[in-house]
Amino acid sequence: MTAAVAPLPRSQRQQALVQALLPVLPAHAVLWTTEHTTPYECDGLTAYRQKPLAVALPETDAQVGEVLRACHRLGVPVVARGAGTGLSGGAMPHAEGLTLSLTRLNRILHLDPLTARARVQCGVRNAAITQAAAAHQLYYAPDPSSQIACTIGGNVAENSGGLHCLKYGLTLHNVVSLRGYTAAGEPVQFGSGAPDGPGLDLLPLVVGSEGMLAVVTEVTVRLTPTPQLARCIMASFADLASTGHAIAAVIAAGIIPAGLEMMDKPMIAAVDDFVQAGYDREAAAILLCESDGTPEEVEEEIQRMCAVLQQAGATRLEVSRDEAQRQRFWSGRKNAFPASGRISPDYLCMDSTIPRKRLAEMLLAIQEMERKYALRCVNVFHAGDGNLHPLILYDGSDPDQLRRCEAFGTEILETSVAMGGTITGEHGVGVEKLGSMCVQFSPEELEQMRRLRRAFDPHEHLNPGKLLPSLARCAEHGRMHVSRGVLPFAELERF
Repeated sequence: MTAAVAPLPRSQRQQALVQALLPVLPAHAVLWTTEHTTPYECDGLTAYRQKPLAVALPETDAQVGEVLRACHRLGVPVVARGAGTGLSGGAMPHAEGLTLSLTRLNRILHLDPLTARARVQCGVRNAAITQAAAAHQLYYAPDPSSQIACTIGGNVAENSGGLHCLKYGLTLHNVVSLRGYTAAGEPVQFGSGAPDGPGLDLLPLVVGSEGMLAVVTEVTVRLTPTPQLARCIMASFADLASTGHAIAAVIAAGIIPAGLEMMDKPMIAAVDDFVQAGYDREAAAILLCESDGTPEEVEEEIQRMCAVLQQAGATRLEVSRDEAQRQRFWSGRKNAFPASGRISPDYLCMDSTIPRKRLAEMLLAIQEMERKYALRCVNVFHAGDGNLHPLILYDGSDPDQLRRCEAFGTEILETSVAMGGTITGEHGVGVEKLGSMCVQFSPEELEQMRRLRRAFDPHEHLNPGKLLPSLARCAEHGRMHVSRGVLPFAELERF
């Protein structure tokens, strides 16, 4: 009988990885000491941390392929990382793996105003695309609140949205094609410049796959003409029910605003103290409703929205007088997260979706949860598409507060599912929502997702332990729900 071989000590595994990387990267682009890897131990979800064996910082597309091939030979897991602004732990390192930082791939390779497209490397910042396109009266529409820092590669991984996604769509709707590498370091492309490329349309699978199917190094995005004019309404409401009704009424009237955002009273106070946005601090909630287009289109739509909002119970309507005031209205919304950081040592930003008509019901449910868990929660929503961002305030130095905060967040997610929604809108699953995946999906559904994942990455070396919970974890979570009409595996094999 052959004796089991003891695994190599961590220091030896680390040394082997570093030695495999040094022939393909400059010495300064390979980090492995505690001092140098600590800044990479988490993303925006700071409650969960883990140091990797090493960090690689390639500077060229070819180097990314070489790094992946080296890791594939060693059987080392790889976690791709952008700017680290994610909020679900999707870029948290693997303890036995490599963190592949892609921020140095930050060149805009080609911008074509005639086709309204830009080909950029994955480390280009979201806002930098718009800055480069502005001279051609074009911009990149998806605008997450972290757009001044987040990278387009990270946006692709999470299928990020933003304040104007209601009218202009998520990342998926604004990406034409992707290039990158498989886990084995083989070059791969998804999508094409043609209206309908050859073969299976795999682009929608990769966008939002949280770095589990491929490492994206290059993105071609669709640019949007800059509107001639944009104006924003700040609408105040005395109660949450009226606010929820107003959101549904705007959409029911056939109006698709450029932006439709909601903030509750505690968030209004936090934001206004921070940036002096000019919000109505007496309101129970406010809506920011934007119209853009030609001056004539904007004038008509603003009048229609004002009429609908007033009929729905708005107590105050203020329309931006000029571009400076419009930007001030939106600066408040875009600074909701840092404003929350000023009033609490820590916060957990949730991300789920529910039907629009149930927004008020959800806010009242969250108020009950605040009492149940003895923690405060401030709320900001992408109201137009029902994407919630409750921010639970807590002190991370108190283990009991962290425990209650996690339970609070889980209840929000499960309530969202019960209301007919989903556990994530644009922040991804990462490590934060693994247990909640077991609430929304049956074991059979999760297994089909794993089969798809293994078709791209048979050894599951790309971002392992994220997005898809194990069946053991689902059993531990205790909520293995019965499948909703999913065919048995034997039946699925026939199709």
